[in-house]
Amino acid sequence: MSMAFSDQELYSGLIRLHILHHASEKPVYGLWIIEELGRHGYRLSAGTLYPLLHRLEKRGLLRSTPAGAERRLRRLYRITSAGREALSAAKQKVKELFGELFESELHEVFGHREHGRRQPSRNSAVKSERVAATRPTPSPRRNRDGRARAGRKRKTAKSG
Repeated sequence: MSMAFSDQELYSGLIRLHILHHASEKPVYGLWIIEELGRHGYRLSAGTLYPLLHRLEKRGLLRSTPAGAERRLRRLYRITSAGREALSAAKQKVKELFGELFESELHEVFGHREHGRRQPSRNSAVKSERVAATRPTPSPRRNRDGRARAGRKRKTAKSG
């Protein structure tokens, strides 16, 4: 599954969010990111990923450090505090977008929703009246011995 140029543009923000998310959980390195994104259906080459990682580092969202032995020297990428803030803000935006993208599916499952609030149906007032009419009147509370309990006495203000 290769991505056309327009798909790459469309998905590039999601790829950045994936990278920031995983770097917030643990230090990550390039090959691992390529494999992880592949599990999500993204096909990235090293020639695409490393410039992206360098741009995220240059913007202060990631910090890299060399790690490993001489033959297997890798750069580990960790999220910075600015990266955590950016990821947190992005999560809110993605949450809002998710709600809008899947509003029709949510409507099918949960009923009509508009901007996160359930709208009452036209017949809801009639239904409420019917439900209230069919409810039994409450029976008086009973003591352990079965006798009806007296209601609470209300305190009255003393007049002076």
